[in-house]
Amino acid sequence: MTRNVLLIDWGRRAEKLLKELSTYTEKGPGVTRLPFSPEHKQALALLQKVMLNAGLSVSLDNAGTLIGRLEGPPDSKTFMMGSHQDSVRQGGGYDGIMGVILPIMALEKLKEESYKLPFSVEILAFADEEGVRFPTALIGSRALAGTYDSSVLSMVDSDGISLKQALTQFGLRPDQISHIKRSPNDIIGFLETHIEQGPILEESDEAVGVVTAICGIERHQIVIKGETGHAGTLPMSGRRDALVGAASIITEVNRMGQEETDLRSTVGSLSLEPNVVNAVPREVRMTAEFRSPNDDKRQSAGEHLHDFAKKIAAGTGLNISCSLTYEQMAQPCDKTMSVILEKSILSFGGRAISLPSGATHDASAIADLCPISMLFVRCRDGVSHKPEEFASSDDMGMAISVLATFLKQVQNLS
Repeated sequence: MTRNVLLIDWGRRAEKLLKELSTYTEKGPGVTRLPFSPEHKQALALLQKVMLNAGLSVSLDNAGTLIGRLEGPPDSKTFMMGSHQDSVRQGGGYDGIMGVILPIMALEKLKEESYKLPFSVEILAFADEEGVRFPTALIGSRALAGTYDSSVLSMVDSDGISLKQALTQFGLRPDQISHIKRSPNDIIGFLETHIEQGPILEESDEAVGVVTAICGIERHQIVIKGETGHAGTLPMSGRRDALVGAASIITEVNRMGQEETDLRSTVGSLSLEPNVVNAVPREVRMTAEFRSPNDDKRQSAGEHLHDFAKKIAAGTGLNISCSLTYEQMAQPCDKTMSVILEKSILSFGGRAISLPSGATHDASAIADLCPISMLFVRCRDGVSHKPEEFASSDDMGMAISVLATFLKQVQNLS
């Protein structure tokens, strides 16, 4: 992939800003920047400064989303770009926040070129995508899309502070969040830039890639009940060992993910009782999660899990219950915007490879408002949500130029 000094220079500007933003964190390894915290306020101050320098007007809505707006011609529609400012605990300095900085840099690049866009642009820095502080997420993006549920305001963090209190203490008016909703008639589309959080781009030796879809997700709670007894005196034959049943299900969940293309399958949580060294496990509670850009394939995996659990129960005498606890449909990315992204990448010597996103993003919520697209940026070793998370200035420079070139072509959508 070709490189030039200008691409690298823009990437270094972004790198410098991201390093400064990474200092706005709680004490400890990596970056911990939770929504509506002092660190969040520090990040907003710098982001506001960067937006103003790029010629944007800046406002903060009542869901905590910082909005930098480049005004277009009168009565023109708006194209939106952005991502989230918050992090997981002890995460990295690129996840989310890079997707705020790079589009600002793209607009600044167009400003230096004296290029006038025929539409308005908004850069969005969402407050809470990760769902770490409160047991909910995507508050700002859902508010814009009109899918925000006010019942989340009563949810509390580990200190007993409700989301409503946190918003109010941050100087916001949570009772006004429902008024943030935008009209689809006013919005052209949304583009989110994000580190890949996986190894595909690195293995392909590509700086950036085009996302085809945000994977659908479903989660199942599995409860397996057997019978406990003394590990030394209870005969092996006839045991109703709940963990043995769990092992069969775990193996099957893994097999599905190994054998099915575009399916990720994970048992991520497991607990057992009585959980002592010298007793046969009486009960196991665990989760199974499936992710795929193909909803039919994902749902078939979930149905197979339930059928397989019934089969194991019948063969072992265990009592096994499976329940679907969460489901999010896949969100395909807009094909027209994806083609524009591909052409932009090709113009800078990239191969414009395509790949799905296995993680959820703000774009998945914005899809209820307008067409969405995503640009992935290579991250070292595919690492994310860890202090070692890293994207190079070269790759970010490439992404900035791709975004600027993309914006020049968006007028074809409006």
